[in-house]
Amino acid sequence: MTTGSDDLEAQLMRLKLHYLVKNLADFVARTTKKRLGPQEIVEEIAKCELDEAKRRGIESRLAAANLGRYRPFADFDWNWPKRINREGIERLFTLAFLDEPANVILVGPAGIGKTMIGKNLAYQAALAGHSVLFEDASKMLTDLGQQDSPRALEHRLRRYVRPHLLVMDEVGYLSYSTRAADLMFQVVSRRYEHGATILTTNVPFKDWGTVFPGAACASVMIDRLTHHAEIQLIEGDSYRKKESAERSSRRKPKTPEKTP
Repeated sequence: MTTGSDDLEAQLMRLKLHYLVKNLADFVARTTKKRLGPQEIVEEIAKCELDEAKRRGIESRLAAANLGRYRPFADFDWNWPKRINREGIERLFTLAFLDEPANVILVGPAGIGKTMIGKNLAYQAALAGHSVLFEDASKMLTDLGQQDSPRALEHRLRRYVRPHLLVMDEVGYLSYSTRAADLMFQVVSRRYEHGATILTTNVPFKDWGTVFPGAACASVMIDRLTHHAEIQLIEGDSYRKKESAERSSRRKPKTPEKTP
Protein backbone atom coordinates (compact mmCIF):
# COMPACT_ATOMS: atom_id res chain seq x y z
CA MET A 1 0.00 0.00 0.00
CA THR A 2 1.33 3.46 -0.94
CA THR A 3 1.94 5.77 1.99
CA GLY A 4 1.03 9.43 2.11
CA SER A 5 4.71 10.28 2.16
CA ASP A 6 5.27 8.36 -1.08
CA ASP A 7 2.30 10.12 -2.67
CA LEU A 8 3.69 13.52 -1.68
CA GLU A 9 7.14 12.73 -3.05
CA ALA A 10 5.61 11.67 -6.38
CA GLN A 11 3.58 14.87 -6.53
CA LEU A 12 6.64 17.00 -5.75
CA MET A 13 8.54 15.17 -8.49
CA ARG A 14 5.78 15.85 -11.01
CA LEU A 15 5.94 19.52 -10.03
CA LYS A 16 9.73 19.36 -10.49
CA LEU A 17 10.35 20.61 -6.96
CA HIS A 18 13.67 18.83 -6.85
CA TYR A 19 14.93 20.43 -3.64
CA LEU A 20 11.90 19.34 -1.64
CA VAL A 21 12.04 15.84 -3.10
CA LYS A 22 15.55 15.40 -1.69
CA ASN A 23 15.26 17.47 1.48
CA LEU A 24 11.62 17.37 2.58
CA ALA A 25 12.18 16.05 6.11
CA ASP A 26 15.02 18.49 6.75
CA PHE A 27 13.01 21.39 5.28
CA VAL A 28 9.98 20.63 7.48
CA ALA A 29 12.17 20.32 10.59
CA ARG A 30 14.03 23.54 9.82
CA THR A 31 10.96 25.66 9.09
CA THR A 32 9.16 24.24 12.12
CA LYS A 33 12.10 25.05 14.39
CA LYS A 34 12.19 28.62 13.01
CA ARG A 35 8.41 28.87 13.44
CA LEU A 36 8.00 30.31 9.97
CA GLY A 37 4.59 31.53 8.92
CA PRO A 38 2.79 30.29 5.74
CA GLN A 39 4.10 33.07 3.49
CA GLU A 40 7.62 32.70 4.88
CA ILE A 41 7.50 28.97 4.14
CA VAL A 42 6.44 29.64 0.55
CA GLU A 43 9.24 32.21 0.19
CA GLU A 44 11.74 29.68 1.58
CA ILE A 45 10.49 27.03 -0.86
CA ALA A 46 10.91 29.47 -3.76
CA LYS A 47 14.45 30.39 -2.68
CA CYS A 48 15.54 26.77 -2.19
CA GLU A 49 14.05 25.64 -5.49
CA LEU A 50 15.66 28.53 -7.40
CA ASP A 51 19.04 27.69 -5.86
CA GLU A 52 18.53 24.03 -6.75
CA ALA A 53 17.54 24.89 -10.32
CA LYS A 54 20.68 27.02 -10.67
CA ARG A 55 22.85 24.20 -9.32
CA ARG A 56 21.26 21.62 -11.61
CA GLY A 57 21.62 23.97 -14.57
CA ILE A 58 25.35 24.40 -13.94
CA GLU A 59 25.81 20.64 -13.60
CA SER A 60 23.92 20.04 -16.85
CA ARG A 61 25.90 22.64 -18.79
CA LEU A 62 29.22 21.35 -17.48
CA ALA A 63 28.29 17.77 -18.40
CA ALA A 64 27.35 18.87 -21.92
CA ALA A 65 30.52 20.98 -22.28
CA ASN A 66 32.77 17.90 -22.66
CA LEU A 67 35.65 19.53 -20.79
CA GLY A 68 37.32 16.43 -19.37
CA ARG A 69 40.24 16.89 -17.00
CA TYR A 70 42.18 20.14 -16.90
CA ARG A 71 44.09 22.39 -14.55
CA PRO A 72 42.39 25.40 -13.00
CA PHE A 73 43.50 28.72 -14.39
CA ALA A 74 44.97 29.69 -11.00
CA ASP A 75 47.75 27.18 -11.77
CA PHE A 76 48.79 28.94 -14.99
CA ASP A 77 52.49 29.84 -14.86
CA TRP A 78 52.70 33.36 -16.30
CA ASN A 79 56.48 33.36 -16.04
CA TRP A 80 56.98 30.40 -18.38
CA PRO A 81 55.92 31.77 -21.81
CA LYS A 82 58.49 33.99 -23.48
CA ARG A 83 55.70 36.15 -24.83
CA ILE A 84 52.11 36.46 -23.56
CA ASN A 85 49.66 39.31 -23.16
CA ARG A 86 48.59 38.68 -19.58
CA GLU A 87 46.22 41.65 -19.48
CA GLY A 88 44.56 40.52 -22.70
CA ILE A 89 44.16 36.92 -21.52
CA GLU A 90 42.75 37.97 -18.14
CA ARG A 91 40.34 40.34 -19.89
CA LEU A 92 38.87 37.36 -21.74
CA PHE A 93 37.63 36.00 -18.41
CA THR A 94 35.14 38.87 -18.16
CA LEU A 95 33.39 36.92 -20.97
CA ALA A 96 32.53 40.17 -22.75
CA PHE A 97 33.37 38.51 -26.08
CA LEU A 98 30.31 36.25 -25.63
CA ASP A 99 27.96 39.21 -25.70
CA GLU A 100 29.15 40.58 -29.07
CA PRO A 101 29.55 37.67 -30.03
CA ALA A 102 33.23 37.62 -30.97
CA ASN A 103 35.83 34.91 -31.48
CA VAL A 104 39.03 34.23 -29.56
CA ILE A 105 42.03 32.83 -31.42
CA LEU A 106 44.86 31.43 -29.29
CA VAL A 107 48.01 30.91 -31.38
CA GLY A 108 51.15 29.24 -30.10
CA PRO A 109 53.25 26.07 -30.03
CA ALA A 110 52.19 22.83 -28.37
CA GLY A 111 52.32 22.69 -24.59
CA ILE A 112 52.22 26.44 -24.03
CA GLY A 113 48.80 26.52 -22.29
CA LYS A 114 46.30 27.26 -25.08
CA THR A 115 44.03 24.33 -24.24
CA MET A 116 44.20 25.13 -20.53
CA ILE A 117 43.06 28.69 -21.23
CA GLY A 118 40.33 27.50 -23.59
CA LYS A 119 38.92 24.99 -21.11
CA ASN A 120 38.93 27.48 -18.25
CA LEU A 121 37.13 30.05 -20.41
CA ALA A 122 34.58 27.39 -21.32
CA TYR A 123 34.13 26.49 -17.64
CA GLN A 124 33.53 30.10 -16.65
CA ALA A 125 31.06 30.53 -19.52
CA ALA A 126 29.09 27.49 -18.33
CA LEU A 127 29.01 28.87 -14.77
CA ALA A 128 27.69 32.16 -16.18
CA GLY A 129 24.74 30.38 -17.82
CA HIS A 130 26.00 29.89 -21.38
CA SER A 131 25.74 26.64 -23.31
CA VAL A 132 29.24 25.42 -24.11
CA LEU A 133 30.91 22.68 -26.13
CA PHE A 134 34.63 21.88 -26.12
CA GLU A 135 35.87 19.60 -28.88
CA ASP A 136 39.13 18.58 -30.48
CA ALA A 137 39.01 19.86 -34.07
CA SER A 138 40.00 16.50 -35.55
CA LYS A 139 37.31 14.65 -33.60
CA MET A 140 34.70 17.18 -34.67
CA LEU A 141 35.61 16.87 -38.34
CA THR A 142 35.75 13.06 -38.15
CA ASP A 143 32.34 13.05 -36.47
CA LEU A 144 30.82 15.25 -39.17
CA GLY A 145 32.54 13.32 -41.95
CA GLN A 146 31.04 10.02 -40.75
CA GLN A 147 27.44 11.16 -41.24
CA ASP A 148 25.99 9.02 -44.02
CA SER A 149 23.29 11.32 -45.39
CA PRO A 150 22.62 15.04 -45.85
CA ARG A 151 19.89 14.82 -43.23
CA ALA A 152 22.18 13.15 -40.69
CA LEU A 153 24.89 15.73 -41.38
CA GLU A 154 22.44 18.59 -40.95
CA HIS A 155 21.33 17.14 -37.62
CA ARG A 156 24.92 16.67 -36.45
CA LEU A 157 25.98 20.16 -37.48
CA ARG A 158 23.51 21.55 -34.98
CA ARG A 159 25.60 20.04 -32.17
CA TYR A 160 28.46 22.38 -33.08
CA VAL A 161 26.44 25.38 -34.24
CA ARG A 162 23.91 25.62 -31.39
CA PRO A 163 26.08 26.34 -28.28
CA HIS A 164 26.70 29.93 -27.24
CA LEU A 165 30.40 29.04 -27.08
CA LEU A 166 32.23 26.45 -29.16
CA VAL A 167 35.88 25.69 -28.42
CA MET A 168 37.70 24.07 -31.36
CA ASP A 169 40.97 22.78 -29.98
CA GLU A 170 44.23 21.96 -31.76
CA VAL A 171 43.53 23.13 -35.29
CA GLY A 172 46.70 22.66 -37.30
CA TYR A 173 48.26 19.59 -35.73
CA LEU A 174 47.04 17.53 -38.69
CA SER A 175 46.41 18.25 -42.36
CA TYR A 176 42.80 17.93 -43.45
CA SER A 177 41.13 16.94 -46.68
CA THR A 178 39.10 19.33 -48.80
CA ARG A 179 35.98 17.60 -47.48
CA ALA A 180 37.04 18.30 -43.89
CA ALA A 181 37.76 21.92 -44.79
CA ASP A 182 34.26 22.26 -46.23
CA LEU A 183 32.75 20.82 -43.05
CA MET A 184 34.70 23.19 -40.82
CA PHE A 185 33.70 26.06 -43.09
CA GLN A 186 30.04 25.15 -42.56
CA VAL A 187 30.47 25.26 -38.79
CA VAL A 188 32.33 28.58 -38.90
CA SER A 189 29.88 30.14 -41.37
CA ARG A 190 26.78 29.14 -39.43
CA ARG A 191 28.24 30.45 -36.20
CA TYR A 192 29.43 33.68 -37.83
CA GLU A 193 27.94 36.63 -35.89
CA HIS A 194 25.59 34.22 -34.06
CA GLY A 195 27.86 32.45 -31.57
CA ALA A 196 31.32 32.89 -30.08
CA THR A 197 34.11 30.51 -31.03
CA ILE A 198 37.43 29.90 -29.31
CA LEU A 199 40.01 28.34 -31.60
CA THR A 200 43.44 27.11 -30.53
CA THR A 201 46.08 26.55 -33.18
CA ASN A 202 49.82 26.09 -33.51
CA VAL A 203 49.83 27.41 -37.08
CA PRO A 204 49.60 31.13 -38.00
CA PHE A 205 46.79 31.90 -40.43
CA LYS A 206 49.27 32.73 -43.19
CA ASP A 207 50.34 29.06 -43.13
CA TRP A 208 46.87 27.52 -43.05
CA GLY A 209 47.44 26.37 -46.61
CA THR A 210 49.40 23.50 -45.04
CA VAL A 211 46.45 22.66 -42.77
CA PHE A 212 43.81 22.68 -45.51
CA PRO A 213 45.85 22.10 -48.68
CA GLY A 214 43.93 22.92 -51.83
CA ALA A 215 40.78 24.02 -50.00
CA ALA A 216 39.19 26.95 -51.80
CA CYS A 217 37.17 27.89 -48.71
CA ALA A 218 40.19 28.35 -46.40
CA SER A 219 40.67 32.07 -47.02
CA VAL A 220 36.96 32.82 -46.58
CA MET A 221 36.89 30.74 -43.40
CA ILE A 222 39.85 32.66 -41.97
CA ASP A 223 38.15 35.94 -42.90
CA ARG A 224 35.01 35.01 -40.97
CA LEU A 225 36.96 33.67 -37.99
CA THR A 226 39.00 36.85 -37.66
CA HIS A 227 36.37 39.47 -38.57
CA HIS A 228 35.17 39.79 -34.97
CA ALA A 229 38.06 38.24 -33.07
CA GLU A 230 40.66 38.80 -30.43
CA ILE A 231 43.88 37.06 -31.41
CA GLN A 232 46.29 36.19 -28.62
CA LEU A 233 49.79 35.07 -29.57
CA ILE A 234 51.71 33.00 -27.03
CA GLU A 235 55.37 32.14 -27.59
CA GLY A 236 57.70 29.85 -25.69
CA ASP A 237 58.72 26.28 -25.08
CA SER A 238 56.44 23.42 -24.11
CA TYR A 239 55.53 23.50 -20.42
CA ARG A 240 54.88 19.75 -20.57
CA LYS A 241 58.49 19.15 -21.64
CA LYS A 242 59.64 21.32 -18.73
CA GLU A 243 57.59 19.27 -16.26
CA SER A 244 58.78 16.01 -17.81
CA ALA A 245 62.42 17.09 -17.47
CA GLU A 246 61.82 18.09 -13.85
CA ARG A 247 60.26 14.70 -13.05
CA SER A 248 63.15 12.88 -14.68
CA SER A 249 65.61 14.96 -12.72
CA ARG A 250 63.88 14.10 -9.44
CA ARG A 251 63.93 10.38 -10.25
CA LYS A 252 67.67 10.25 -10.97
CA PRO A 253 69.61 8.78 -8.02
CA LYS A 254 72.07 11.16 -6.48
CA THR A 255 75.72 10.33 -7.14
CA PRO A 256 77.37 9.45 -3.82
CA GLU A 257 80.15 11.72 -2.77
CA LYS A 258 83.61 10.21 -3.11
CA THR A 259 85.47 9.75 0.16
CA PRO A 260 89.03 11.15 0.17
